[in-house]
Amino acid sequence: MPDLRVSLVQGETRWHDPEANRAYYGGLIAPLRGQTDLVVLPETFTSGFSNAAIARAEGMDGATVAWMRQQAATLGAAVAGSVQIRTEAGVFNRLLLATPDGALAHYDKRHLFTFAREHERYAPGRARVVVAWKGWRILLQVCYDLRFPVFSRNRFDPAHPGQADYDLALYVANWPSARAYAWQTLLRARAIENLCYVVGVNRVGTDGNGLHYRGDSAAIDVFGQPLVECGDAPAVVTATLSAADLLAHRQRFPALQDADRCVLVGAGEEPGDDAGATPAG
Repeated sequence: MPDLRVSLVQGETRWHDPEANRAYYGGLIAPLRGQTDLVVLPETFTSGFSNAAIARAEGMDGATVAWMRQQAATLGAAVAGSVQIRTEAGVFNRLLLATPDGALAHYDKRHLFTFAREHERYAPGRARVVVAWKGWRILLQVCYDLRFPVFSRNRFDPAHPGQADYDLALYVANWPSARAYAWQTLLRARAIENLCYVVGVNRVGTDGNGLHYRGDSAAIDVFGQPLVECGDAPAVVTATLSAADLLAHRQRFPALQDADRCVLVGAGEEPGDDAGATPAG
C-alpha cells in the first residue's frame, strides 16, 4: 500500500454550462499530469447544484463521462466528480471515478437534500460504494451524505480479516458558506471516528440561485488535523496521504474493533447482513 497523492480542485463552477465547465476544469487540472494519483472535482461540477439542471442531464454515454475518461488517461491519474446522470430509473446525482485504464466506478448520492427539494427531482442511491485504487480503499460520498455518520461507518471488512472497510472517505460538495462551520467540523469528525483520511472538495463563488460558497476544501488526517486547506478562492492543491501513518495509527489505537455492529438497512443490506460495502473498480 503506497502513499497516495490526492489533488483537490476547488473551482468556481459556471452555472448551467457543461461545455464551459469541462474547459474550465480541464485547464485547472492540466498541470497535474504525472504529478498525482487522484484528482477530485466538486459536486455537480458541470452545472452547479441546481434542480433545473436536470433538463440537461447526460447519459453514461454522454460528453462528460467521455471527458473524465480522457482526462484520467491524459493525467495518468484517477479523476472523480459528480454529475447529473439520466438512467431508466431516473436522474441521479452520480459521483463518477474514472481511472487511466478506462475503467469507471460510480456512486449515486444516497441522502437527497430535501431542504433544497432535491428529492423531488432526483432518485436516491441505494448501495454504499468502496473503490479500490492504488492499493487504497476509497469510500465515495456526496455533500449531504456528510451529515449521516451511520452510512459512512467504517468497520472491519469481513472479506479481508484485519482490514477496515475503507482507508479514505471522499466527499464532493456544493456546501454553502452559511453552513461552513458544519462542513469543517463534520469532515474532521468523520476522520476521527472512522480512523481514516478524509478529503472534502467544495466549490467557491456565487451560483445562479444567489448562494455563496467559500470552499474550505481540505484533506484531513486520522487525527482530524488538516494536511491542506484551500480557503475561499479557486485553488488546486495536492496532499500526500501516508499509508504508514494510517496503518500505524490503527495498530496503536484499534478503536474499530470495539465499534458497535452497524446494519446499513436501505443501503443494499438487510438486517443481519454484515456486508457493509459494495466493492467497485
